[in-house]
Amino acid sequence: MLYWALVFLVVALIAGALGFGGIAGASAGIAQILFYIFLVLLVVSLVLGLFRRAR
Repeated sequence: MLYWALVFLVVALIAGALGFGGIAGASAGIAQILFYIFLVLLVVSLVLGLFRRAR
């Protein structure tokens, strides 16, 4: 998922450099959403891993 967030970020940067503001904004928004989903899943995974080790 982090890979796709980075892909959309690169698309947003390239589109912004070429002057396509709408596409750049949409790609940046998608990249931001995917990054936050990745962070939430990472935290959940770490917490579950700590609970499994405690047993």
